[in-house]
Amino acid sequence: MDQKVDQFKLLEDVVAYSNVKNSERALVIGSGFGGLAAAIRLAVKGYDVQVLERLDSAGGRAYVHRKNGYTFDAGPTIITAPFLIEELWELCGKKMSDDVDLRLMDPFYQIRFADGRIFNYTGDLERMKLEIAKFSPQDVPGYLRFLEEAEYCYKLGFEELGDVAFDSLKDLVTAMPSLIKMRAWNNLYGLVAKHIKDPQLREVMSFHPLLIGGNPFSVTSVYALINSLERKWGVHSAMGGTGAIIQGLVGLLQGLGVTIRYNSTVKKINIVENKVTGVTLESGEVLFANKVVSNADTAWTYKNLIDPKHRKVWTDKKIENGNYSMSLFVWYFGTKKQYPNIPHHMMLLGARYKELLEDIFKRHHLAKDFSLYLHRPTATDPSLAPENCDTFYVLSPVPHLDSGTDWKTVAEPYRKAIAEMLESTVMPGLQENITESFLMTPDDFQDRLLSYKGAAFGLEPLLTQSAWFRPHNRSEDIEGLYMVGASTHPGAGIPGVLSSAKALDSLIQPAKLVSSHA
Repeated sequence: MDQKVDQFKLLEDVVAYSNVKNSERALVIGSGFGGLAAAIRLAVKGYDVQVLERLDSAGGRAYVHRKNGYTFDAGPTIITAPFLIEELWELCGKKMSDDVDLRLMDPFYQIRFADGRIFNYTGDLERMKLEIAKFSPQDVPGYLRFLEEAEYCYKLGFEELGDVAFDSLKDLVTAMPSLIKMRAWNNLYGLVAKHIKDPQLREVMSFHPLLIGGNPFSVTSVYALINSLERKWGVHSAMGGTGAIIQGLVGLLQGLGVTIRYNSTVKKINIVENKVTGVTLESGEVLFANKVVSNADTAWTYKNLIDPKHRKVWTDKKIENGNYSMSLFVWYFGTKKQYPNIPHHMMLLGARYKELLEDIFKRHHLAKDFSLYLHRPTATDPSLAPENCDTFYVLSPVPHLDSGTDWKTVAEPYRKAIAEMLESTVMPGLQENITESFLMTPDDFQDRLLSYKGAAFGLEPLLTQSAWFRPHNRSEDIEGLYMVGASTHPGAGIPGVLSSAKALDSLIQPAKLVSSHA
């Protein structure tokens, strides 16, 4: 009986809302890159937009921590395809360069192997050929052949299909010839191995999917396009950190009259007759809207914000049966000395490659060894730390929470093992020079960022969980509900989440005035 009363009251509220003469309203849940980009695109289309953020500041995974003069970007630090960011400024009639200072990285990455050998990965073809020749001169021709295939994948997979919504089976059928041409059923490592014989060079050319939650031995070979994307557009960093881009986007929204409400947790997406009518906050406040865009984790959104009776496609069973990406262990630390030998982006690859990835992705087992991404933003922007100090974070791919790892017990020993490894290889005297230190574990991805199973990138980017098979940008279940971000199509990484917001352009028409019924 109470449920009927509640539904009747909600219907009354909807009728009352429809009588208000106003622009069509849109609510965006979450203020990560995808949410902010979606809010800008909707506001430019004439929607009255509010962004709802459960944390105390914008960014989502790109949240910024500030401690005693140190600035730590919590998440994405590798900026590629900057034109996708620039587009958002252009939509607002502005220039990104007026608000954000992007710097090209050189090298893009420094890759250090367990035996101490170093590969400097750049966007310059001649320098790359020299680097490859240091490891295996006979692999230079194979590298050039691999680049040809990567460029082919880039043109078809990114330029032609990057912001296609794959909203219907027709979209998939239309894309099939391109997928066949790219031999999308092959895995990336296999494509690399076809052209390159040296084991370490194979790792260099295949590690990129790890940056977006994928296993190089499982993801489609289409992801070779990342190599071409980086060569074409470069790898960049923002002065002031990635958070400077987030603040720039927030500024654009303010100029468009969009409100971001912080500390506002959505409890439920309200649905009447299979159409969204808005959301209910944990405070009990009800907000009305014609459109709701979730930048929250897609699995979490469906499972926790939408009653199962409204979910014929994304049932609990389907969500639970998905293959989810790895999680991350991230240690943020500041030092009271500088380490000028450490570049902005450094990969420290362990002795095991395929075996470690199988531990993470297939066995869901936390191994004792690790491969690391070490981020030193003060190599580019010294203002991110006190004078003569450095800001770092080091990231280790780990299994998601199906591993059963008790991170409350394991986190500190795991951090210490990483510290010892760094100290013995590239950062002498590290532990005695640490001034700031805090962690993010898979538990935090689940509890703070609301990622299902603590998976950092949503569903693993397998071919069978990509494009039309990935959660759609327009909900298959509910009219007026849309998804953006790493866990929906096309996938993780800043280009992916910005493309998910761009896909909304083909799905959501410009706003129209709601006629008055008074």
